[in-house]
Amino acid sequence: MRAWLRTVGGNLQRAGDIFWQSFMAGAGFILGVLVMLWFLASFARAETIPAQAVRYRADLTRCARVHWGLEAPVATMAAQVHQESRWRADAVSPVGAAGLTQFMPATARWMGNVDPELAQAQPFNPGWALRALAAYDRWLWDRVEARAPCERMAMTLSAYNGGLGWIARDKAVARANGADPLAWFESLERFNAGRSPAAFKENRGYPRRILLTLEPLYERAGWGRGVCGGAS
Repeated sequence: MRAWLRTVGGNLQRAGDIFWQSFMAGAGFILGVLVMLWFLASFARAETIPAQAVRYRADLTRCARVHWGLEAPVATMAAQVHQESRWRADAVSPVGAAGLTQFMPATARWMGNVDPELAQAQPFNPGWALRALAAYDRWLWDRVEARAPCERMAMTLSAYNGGLGWIARDKAVARANGADPLAWFESLERFNAGRSPAAFKENRGYPRRILLTLEPLYERAGWGRGVCGGAS
């Protein structure tokens, strides 16, 4: 009887070992499949340059150099167009911003004060839109002060998105709280002089996404230099 029990026990142990090994092998296979699916999903979600961007590359480079010179940060501006419209010339926002670079009607009409070639507002004309973006970025850049070019471009983009006046007001709040008003990241960007929570969140996300996520994408694709040069 004891011998029989030992035999049965040994068989059960071996069966258990086989089952456990099979289970672990199967679990490993399933885990591997899940990891692969996660990787593929992440790859699918990764940022890519829209195919239609290529047709505007030469125009953007030319327009950028008109206002920024031969060392124009074309990759930065390409990233900005990507963020604004994903390179859709017919894009219209819920609030009425139009074209590749999403100019509001009043700002589009005003752009002739910055560049006489833009006097006739044509936000749905890609050539006008790209030149207007380069011109307005430069106009804003010349009116903000920061400790480094990347910080300065972040302020420029914040002003493009929400208005130049907010930069001065936010700087006053930052200064009153003992923060450095000439540094954007982790400093000025933390302070809100009165925007709504939704507007504040959008405005702070705008420079970060353009400079830290999209600009490197266009630099790697050979669109020229970016202001931040892969800063993180």
